[in-house]
Amino acid sequence: MRNKGDHEDEGQVLGILKHAVENTNEAFVTIDENHRVIFFNKAAEEIFGYSREEVIGHDLDVIMRPSCSRNHRAAVARYVNTRIPRGIGHESEIMATRKNGETFPASISFSVTEVDGKLFFTGIVRDMTETRVLQERIMRSERLAALGQLVAEITHEIRNPLMMIGGFARQLIRAIDDTRHVKKLSIITEEVKRLENLLTDLRELYLTNTPTSEAVDIKELLQGICSLVKDECERKKIQTELEIDERALLVAGDRGRLEQVFLNLVKNAIEAMGNGGTISIMTRPTGDQVEITVADEGCGIQEKDREKIFSPFFTTKNHGTGLGLCITKRIIDEHAGSSLSVESEEGKGTTFTVRLPAYRQDQGGKEDSAL
Repeated sequence: MRNKGDHEDEGQVLGILKHAVENTNEAFVTIDENHRVIFFNKAAEEIFGYSREEVIGHDLDVIMRPSCSRNHRAAVARYVNTRIPRGIGHESEIMATRKNGETFPASISFSVTEVDGKLFFTGIVRDMTETRVLQERIMRSERLAALGQLVAEITHEIRNPLMMIGGFARQLIRAIDDTRHVKKLSIITEEVKRLENLLTDLRELYLTNTPTSEAVDIKELLQGICSLVKDECERKKIQTELEIDERALLVAGDRGRLEQVFLNLVKNAIEAMGNGGTISIMTRPTGDQVEITVADEGCGIQEKDREKIFSPFFTTKNHGTGLGLCITKRIIDEHAGSSLSVESEEGKGTTFTVRLPAYRQDQGGKEDSAL
């Protein structure tokens, strides 16, 4: 005969188990053999977007796609009649639907319990959205690494003969006096230089790099870039205006890579403007980020081209590899917590906006607690 203490211990265990199931990250959904929901935990509410009041006591069809509902209803009826499990005890993947109509990949496993002659089926559902994103990133990283190795080998093999062709062409230019031949040789050296730049950009595009995270003085970096393009801007009668917000001078990132980003954006602005105009570079704090804009008064980007500008090899210029903005976007994407966006109006100019994490004094020096 069981005593009172046994019942109390059993109640405590049941309470602990209920609390654990209620607060797990997986959705627990239990139905009876009539397909009616009798349990719907907190994670289920978050994953599916329905409140318990909308689901408990109702048919499971409330949260299921019609095709899944038919299959699930048939499986429940088959088990009730035959007691032969098929999907029970196994994990499978499905496409589920949230209340707002959004579909998402989910992993689901089933169990069955019999209480007082009645059957109850429990589905444990995990939202696989983040897992799929992570898997895709890993696969993309592996593909890029393999492609990067291939590109590195190919560019190495091509660069050597190119250097020889360019070198011999420059020697011939110095050795002959025939104007027509000098002009042709000059074209050869220019094309060799263009191909060498293309190889450099290709290597940069497909070379996998993990950027460092250090304190970068954005004022110093941008002033340095303005100095680099000063002569070119003077030749083209372009002015550069640099407006730095002193409240946000330090960003977290890889200085060398960020310098490449802003040099690409400023050079892109110079090429867009032709002769004359102003390039405005501004910084300002926005929450825990620093926003840097590079705005030009150039020709702008046609609406049909705006979605393509970050694609590799896309260019509207007569000369160029079409890799500059693609490389710029990739570098920003490699910096956690950073973003790059563009606004443009045809005939009026273009503004690129980079958002970078503001550098904190304690950044990199402390680790978050695991608890």
